[in-house]
Amino acid sequence: MGANSSSISELPENEYLQKLSGSEPISENDPFWNQLLSFSFTTPTNSADLKLLEEATISVCKSLVEKNPRTGNLGSLIKVFLSRTKELKISAECQNHLFIWQAHNALFIICCLLKVFISRMSEEELQLHFTYEEKAGPSSYGTECEDLIEELLCCLIQLIVEIPLLYPCQHTDSNWWKWLCSWYRGRYSGGVTSALGYAVRDITYSISLEAVTTLIVFLSCQLFHKEILRESIIHKYLMHGRCLPYTSRLVKTLLYNFIRQERSPPPGTHVFQQQTDGGGLLYGIASGVATGLWTVFTLGGVGSKASAQLEQCSPLASQSLLLLLVLANLTDAPDTPNPYRQAIMSFKNTQDNTAFSSSNPHAFQINFNSLYTALCEQQKSDQATLLLYMLLHQNSNVRTYVLARTDIENLVLPILEILYHVEERNSHHVYMALIILLILTEDDGFNRSIHEVILKNITWYAERVLTEISLGSLLILVVIRTIQYNMTRTRDKYLHTNCLAALANMSAQFRSLHQYAAQRIISLFSLLSKKHNKVLEQATQSLRGSLGSNDSPLPDYHFWEMSDCLHVSETKLRHAQDLNVIEEVIRMMLEIINSCLTNSLHHNPNLVYALLYKRDLFEQFRTHPSFQDIMQNIDLVISFFSSRLEQAGAELSVERVLEIIKQGAVALPKDRLRKFPELKFKYVEEEQPEEFFIPYVWSLVYNSAVALYWNPRDIQLFTMDSG
Repeated sequence: MGANSSSISELPENEYLQKLSGSEPISENDPFWNQLLSFSFTTPTNSADLKLLEEATISVCKSLVEKNPRTGNLGSLIKVFLSRTKELKISAECQNHLFIWQAHNALFIICCLLKVFISRMSEEELQLHFTYEEKAGPSSYGTECEDLIEELLCCLIQLIVEIPLLYPCQHTDSNWWKWLCSWYRGRYSGGVTSALGYAVRDITYSISLEAVTTLIVFLSCQLFHKEILRESIIHKYLMHGRCLPYTSRLVKTLLYNFIRQERSPPPGTHVFQQQTDGGGLLYGIASGVATGLWTVFTLGGVGSKASAQLEQCSPLASQSLLLLLVLANLTDAPDTPNPYRQAIMSFKNTQDNTAFSSSNPHAFQINFNSLYTALCEQQKSDQATLLLYMLLHQNSNVRTYVLARTDIENLVLPILEILYHVEERNSHHVYMALIILLILTEDDGFNRSIHEVILKNITWYAERVLTEISLGSLLILVVIRTIQYNMTRTRDKYLHTNCLAALANMSAQFRSLHQYAAQRIISLFSLLSKKHNKVLEQATQSLRGSLGSNDSPLPDYHFWEMSDCLHVSETKLRHAQDLNVIEEVIRMMLEIINSCLTNSLHHNPNLVYALLYKRDLFEQFRTHPSFQDIMQNIDLVISFFSSRLEQAGAELSVERVLEIIKQGAVALPKDRLRKFPELKFKYVEEEQPEEFFIPYVWSLVYNSAVALYWNPRDIQLFTMDSG
């Protein structure tokens, strides 16, 4: 095969791969590594490509697993990679111009091998494979050798935080850059900064992406366990020792990768042009004569056209966000909290000049304006919505900043779109979007300001043409629509609860509700009323059947006494539970309407109008013991305004009715309305939130990670239809 290989099917017979996985130990100083690592290969851009690659090389990986205890070739490969990365930091003293490319290729091979190793063995077994050294005797491993796992993890983190994505006119003060420019001037004509800047940026982009990907692979052992890992060898390395000092820099770099959304270089652009004298920065690579795995063959590689989807995405930003979510959701160690979560909880705005707390050594500063913009623009993805949730819930600095923005609609509208298109989203994404709204509505300032933001032509809202509506009214419409969808489809109690909690938080600050929003509030109550009557009828019929009587009237409020009867079946108990749930929801809706009438009746004539138009709906609840107290104010408002309308005569126009309502709102004595405790709900994570978030995060990695593929039959953490 050699240099002329161009087919995936030929990879198992490749002489270099066979030697790597063979029975002969290879010294880290062997020239073989230069041959192995000098291939021209564009990293696979999607999981389908990587699946093909993995299936073709699985025999090689199995052979290495079997023979590595005797050869130590995995350790030698890793040491070669570590030596190449050290050369990345050398400036004028560096004589090897292949160091960047070979480091990338070595890391790509390591990542592919690690993924197979981790999916097929325990962490303890993996740790042993890192200790085997090249020896003459069989099955021996060094006891005094460096801890290669920690060395490799620390090196990957250093690559991410210390090797910049070089842009023209950026990083021009670094010694590394100055040397590279000087070297380039001696060999090429033209603009050094632009030509070299883009070329180096392209290859540093690739190696940064590969480093992020390899860290994700290192942590992927969680995928192969049903239980949440609470004591992991890899977690221990990342939370202690040499990796710990890099915590804040790593989190900051990953966030900035997400913020910048840097596009992937077009396939093949990272290859430097060959010198006329045969030398060059990547001698032998661009010319296609390198002795390695591939020179022509690529997966979506040199000379091929990238898909439109790939052209629009930033794999480094996406992969960095996934790694950040994984790190933030690692479980706390027995002796220390998760430092990555601490960093996320405590970072501040670059404009914040207050001193950092000494209690958190992982705090840092980041540009909040750039972060806010990226969060607004990226909410179509689950992972961006999850990041927003984490920041609002855990970082008070971010939450305060977001709530103070005067363009809050840029953040809220994408969240509302997620909820509006609930049929197209997975349940976890919808749930996170809803929790974000609940967190925002805990703030009274937010609840007031959203009614002051006027939107025009909301094109994605299809039920009705909305040429002009406040952000607050649109939010109400979308949340009510979500409740109605949940009632007929998913029937998720928690979704109901959080939707109603968000509406309740806003209710006291309802202002100038759009007539359609007011109608939908009452329409939702109408739907609940019908559902209540249906469930009550089913329960009553079921109870009568068990008592053998068809002519005894059963008032609503007597039903609950019946559930204690020894003869009540599971069906009857289910009816009782259904009735209990629907009455809780009705109670909450009545409290929301009451809160608006009590606190801002004069600001909401459209709600009063809708209430009067559907006044008959409320009759059945006036004497119901579960609703009598909360119905007092609603009944008073209906009676008061009905009387004024009757005095005004018949055949009243809509405009005239609204005028009478506005006048009556001023005349209605406020002391006649009974005061109830303020409706306020606060989001609190349930105990052991990791039981929800860790499987969710890894399902996102499994489904969204760039160029990562795992056999679905090996996944234990979640089922394939979760999320």
